[in-house]
Amino acid sequence: MLTGPRTSLAGSRVLDADRHHLRIEGPREWSTFPETPDADRLEITFAANARSTEQSLRLYQEDVKQSWRVTLNGTELGRLTRDENRMVVWFPVPGGTLVDGENRLVIEQQTSRRSTPDDIRVGEIVLDDRPLSETLNESTIELTVHDGDDGKPLPARITIHDERGVLQTAGATSNDHLAVRAGTIYTSTGTARFGLPAGTYRIFAGRGFEYSLASQEFNVQPGESIERTLRIRREVPTEGYVACDTHVHTLTHSGHGDATVQERMITIAAEGIELPIATDHNVQIDHRPFARERGVDRYFTPVIGNEVTTKVGHFNIFPVPADAPVPDHTGENWPDILAEIQQATASPVVILNHARDLHSGVRPFGPARHLDVVGENLSGWPIDFNGMEVINSGATQTDPMQLLEDWMALLNRGWSVTPVGSSDSHDVARHFVGQGRTYIRCDDTTPGQIDVDAAVDSFRAGRVMVSYGLLAELTVDGRSSGETVTATGDEIDVDIRVLGPHWVQADRVELFMNGVKIRETAISAGDNSLPTGVKWQGRWTIPRPPHDVHLVAIAWGPGIDGSYWKTAKPYQPTSQDWQPRVFGCSGALWIDADGDGSRTSARTYAERIIEDVQGDLPALLERLADYDEAIVIQAAHLHRLAGGSPIDPRVQAAGERLRRGFRRYFEAWRETQQARSSAAAE
Repeated sequence: MLTGPRTSLAGSRVLDADRHHLRIEGPREWSTFPETPDADRLEITFAANARSTEQSLRLYQEDVKQSWRVTLNGTELGRLTRDENRMVVWFPVPGGTLVDGENRLVIEQQTSRRSTPDDIRVGEIVLDDRPLSETLNESTIELTVHDGDDGKPLPARITIHDERGVLQTAGATSNDHLAVRAGTIYTSTGTARFGLPAGTYRIFAGRGFEYSLASQEFNVQPGESIERTLRIRREVPTEGYVACDTHVHTLTHSGHGDATVQERMITIAAEGIELPIATDHNVQIDHRPFARERGVDRYFTPVIGNEVTTKVGHFNIFPVPADAPVPDHTGENWPDILAEIQQATASPVVILNHARDLHSGVRPFGPARHLDVVGENLSGWPIDFNGMEVINSGATQTDPMQLLEDWMALLNRGWSVTPVGSSDSHDVARHFVGQGRTYIRCDDTTPGQIDVDAAVDSFRAGRVMVSYGLLAELTVDGRSSGETVTATGDEIDVDIRVLGPHWVQADRVELFMNGVKIRETAISAGDNSLPTGVKWQGRWTIPRPPHDVHLVAIAWGPGIDGSYWKTAKPYQPTSQDWQPRVFGCSGALWIDADGDGSRTSARTYAERIIEDVQGDLPALLERLADYDEAIVIQAAHLHRLAGGSPIDPRVQAAGERLRRGFRRYFEAWRETQQARSSAAAE
């Protein structure tokens, strides 16, 4: 049954009470949709009289990713909002659009030869006699968001649900302190005044990952004006860490998405990002004047960067001098591109973005170009970047562990690469800024005056944590990510805390050594003995390894369905089935187990062994018996490069760890050969 504001009042006419599953010809996107859609387009005919004055059209939409056009009698009223959330959207119907007699409303995907099928649900269509401005402003709410600790107004994100939990469009537009989209209002001052159709709503207020989430129910009558205050407070203990989003776009300077640079300043302040990096494509933009213009410069320190967008990968660089030339992005291999970046900007941070995504026909870490288990480019290109996105919340992966495994394999290969969380946000509300973020260990007491050089030094050293709804804090002997601990005893005590706000759950925490999981435990909800913002804390005692290793902690939890922070569906899915997850990842903490005062990678140990055994497979297997799986994998690779076989029958007679390492290597190598053969045949 159709529900929502004003559907039963005089002046509203229900054109279609049902929801319809639409998809153009092609495979379905998600297993949550039926195999066969109701239709490829929705067409409704209805009788009406011509009108010279504006009316308004309301409809429900869900899971819209592509461009869908709404037309009435051939006149385009607008497009559905590109957003996977469930939402109620409105369109003005200009005077003269309706005709006497039969009228035809059509909703259809804009198609071309390369169009991607898009499963959507749409319907519950209502025609209201009044102009849109009057319909959306039938009642008025003035909402103030305060810090629950000091009582001061806070920049915040306001989310408006109707009684069904569906996003409801408000009667407000972006201005000098608001950034507005369907069901979402960002405020830079903590105050927002907006209209709503009469009805019942639940309104949420939050400020990104670190803050609590407050909500209140509103029942507003026609002509009624309500003033309310919602209070939120900081819950997640991140003192000594700066919240950074290394991947921030604007419509103004990238040319796509929907967030103007002025709106972007408001959203950054309202999501609690303290160090945003401006990374529009192949341009270098200084956000400081825009932050001052919007009065939000005390909340964050803008940094000039650039997404150097090339045919073979996208690289975020920062900080960039304001007068630096823009790097030439036309190169076709990493060495030339990275050399150009250094020559043009001398940028100290270079991040490989969304390494598993396909752009311009290239997937940087796909099997045709990258041997993932050994962290090696198949063309021999050096890994000269020093950061890598392990979560991009605007381009999530079907398997969220894949990029984490890729990163840990780079460490095993001997590359010094910092894990990165970012949003890649081009939008105000769809893929919002700061959902994926990187916490950099440095002074955060004055967000508007972050020491950028100190933050960059800390980032390059790997003193970070990555957040996509949780944080995993890892320490050994009081030292944490990016540091090295010299092992002195037979055992190592590993301390872990899992952090997150009350509105995020954690259900598992894991410990990895050289990329191999060695410990895990389930996390039960509702441990009231823990401080606010702490989901779990504990100590694992592990045997001292016989060689140097890196440790990484990863915490997991169920995805969030609420549209106040909805977990995004995969950007380029590899399956119709998908399980939404949140997670937090520590940076790498190194254990100097051999006591030589340095970090020795799995690759270096493998090289030493390969050199010693001089192609003698039995001797190789004997030497590897005391080493972990990561070193075995690197040795299997070097053994094959020297002319040996990773599937020699003598390997199958070795111990389980050796067999598993050689098998993992062989399967990955075989996948690369198949991918390269397929690419060559195309």
